[in-house]
Amino acid sequence: MDIGMIGLGAMGRAMARNLAQAGHTVRAWNRSGGSDEGVTMVASPVDVFQSDAVLTMLSDDSVIRSVLLEPGVLKQAKPGLVHVVMSTISVAFARELVALHEAAGIDYVSAPVLGRPDVAAKGELNVLAAGAPHALTKVRPMLDVVSKRVWDMGADAPAANAAKIACNMMITMAIEAMAEAVVLTEANGLSRDQFFDLILNTLFGCRSYQVYSANIAAGQYEPGFKASLGLKDLRLAAEAAEQAGRSLPMLTAVHDRMAETVEAGMGDRDWSAMATLTIGPNAPARSSGPCL
Repeated sequence: MDIGMIGLGAMGRAMARNLAQAGHTVRAWNRSGGSDEGVTMVASPVDVFQSDAVLTMLSDDSVIRSVLLEPGVLKQAKPGLVHVVMSTISVAFARELVALHEAAGIDYVSAPVLGRPDVAAKGELNVLAAGAPHALTKVRPMLDVVSKRVWDMGADAPAANAAKIACNMMITMAIEAMAEAVVLTEANGLSRDQFFDLILNTLFGCRSYQVYSANIAAGQYEPGFKASLGLKDLRLAAEAAEQAGRSLPMLTAVHDRMAETVEAGMGDRDWSAMATLTIGPNAPARSSGPCL
């Protein structure tokens, strides 16, 4: 399959490499340049849109707008192309993209992903895909390459974006829940290792709790998924809640906590660094031990 790729950050680069290794022809454009083995770099986004399908992994709504919409790239796309947006974007912008692609005569699929760069490198992302059935069928072979599972979110593309935003919102709630639990348990003589060993082997034995309990246990928050991006995603969740006419109090709490994290100068650290504002920077951190 002739695949185009725009956005070669840590996630996009891993996906492009896996697609090339699987035998697909991959041509790519990246705002900051660069190259990768097996990938043909081209001069512009218009060149990328001469493929059978294009995956974009750009950071947010505004970047997609500036790279693709304002220069009129969609109107210059190869007929029959399917454009797959794998970024975490707002539900409202996804609806706008559906209409713009329809006007340009090309297909659109929302396919945000669950997983970090190490998961992308292994080709084990969870892909949340939604769009017209014929478009999903066409791009399914390449989504299978980059994923452990492709989750069919239906024919309405923005549903996939709502699901991704909701997932990220729930991860931040899990981080805050663990931080608050540490406050209670450490104040009463129980180590983080002991408590996390308990919850990971009883109530909460899932990847989000495993990954972020390890960060909290060790008191180490090296960049993984940046807090600044987490704040962006929580803003998208707040916007979606407002559009639905609903008040989500837990969302408000974690949004405010993440905003405090960024304001405290930790925007480039892993988003689990928000736990330090609840636990306190001077609280004792122990090795992660069995929670790994």
